[in-house]
Amino acid sequence: MARKCYATGKGTAYGNSLSHSLRATRRAWKVNLQKVRIIDEKGRVRRVYVSAHALRAGLVTRA
Repeated sequence: MARKCYATGKGTAYGNSLSHSLRATRRAWKVNLQKVRIIDEKGRVRRVYVSAHALRAGLVTRA
């Protein structure tokens, strides 16, 4: 599964994890995806992965 939101296109963000001594190691922040049934632009019911942020913001209409 591609970890990408259907509504916003948000995916995994990458950056550095900093220890107390400020030593940097690479890490990833994964998007909070939920599998939901939505009504798309053409009026069809689809099951897609949508981020929790997009659900709260009302960017998709649930079926």
